[in-house]
Amino acid sequence: MKEIRFLVIFMVFSGQVWAQFAPPAGEEGTTAIKKDSVIIVNWANEVIDFDRGLLDIATPDGGDASYGDSLAALGVAEGTSVDCVSLGDQGSITLTFPYSLRDREGPDFAVFENSFSDDYLEFAFVEVSTDGERFVRFPAISNTQTETQIETYGTTDTKLIHNLAGKYRQGYGTPFDLADLVDSAGIDLNEILYVRLVDVIGTIDPLYGTKDSEGNLINDPYKTDFESGGFDLDAVGVINDNNPFLSTENLPELAVQVYPNPTSEWLNLPEILSGQMITLTDLEGRVVASFEGLNQINLSTYNLAAGTYLIRYQLDGLDSKQFRIVYLP
Repeated sequence: MKEIRFLVIFMVFSGQVWAQFAPPAGEEGTTAIKKDSVIIVNWANEVIDFDRGLLDIATPDGGDASYGDSLAALGVAEGTSVDCVSLGDQGSITLTFPYSLRDREGPDFAVFENSFSDDYLEFAFVEVSTDGERFVRFPAISNTQTETQIETYGTTDTKLIHNLAGKYRQGYGTPFDLADLVDSAGIDLNEILYVRLVDVIGTIDPLYGTKDSEGNLINDPYKTDFESGGFDLDAVGVINDNNPFLSTENLPELAVQVYPNPTSEWLNLPEILSGQMITLTDLEGRVVASFEGLNQINLSTYNLAAGTYLIRYQLDGLDSKQFRIVYLP
């Protein structure tokens, strides 16, 4: 389902009226998703295709960008300037996930870039596919002026950007809602297996520049003719997927009685579970701990890695239920 993700504010430039979208991370109204947010349940785990782009699209003999290995895009976002892979001008990377993505209310996944500030921004288009052949691009909007080129280390107002990866600084993901693609043919919004990032060439030279979904040239720092040029991908985090062990369709009422969640050590359980056998599993369904007759658990004794886990239990012979907790030691 689609949510409204821009502020009802308008800006006037040279006689044009432009919508103003969500502001930078940390400001009221932002849509930025922190890398350790409890809503992230998984991360990209495999590179399907990687096509490094040029240092400068206007100089085809000048070589390709070269910073980072494509595997740096896998797993949890690092939130630093160095643990990433640079795409170069018009470079692309295609990733897949432990479970297919699906459309639910709100954003379904988030893309993390490595920008060191709120206004030095490099962008990429985001595309998704069910079969790996037919990709559909999210409708992106750039309302940045196109009269003057943003230079190599120039700045961009994030409030003028929508549905372009790279909108937020390192450690904060740009969210994408599959409902934005509801009328697209050739993909199943509840069975998205692939996400592709395609670097935006930020020049306003119409010979080489790229345009948004409304036909506007996208102006971002250009040239970036060095090894880490172009969009720098840190990670892609999953918010909604088809993990059979992590259904939230009918979240049991008891889940709200488990606290604190997230937790760094102790977990308190409701009295009704104190005599029950309870298992703790990872997101793959592997049992990492089990306990019975307890209403308080010290998770630090189980040598768990930070992440999301499932509490699974059964009451009065009924079907087993589960809910998720986040452990951040």
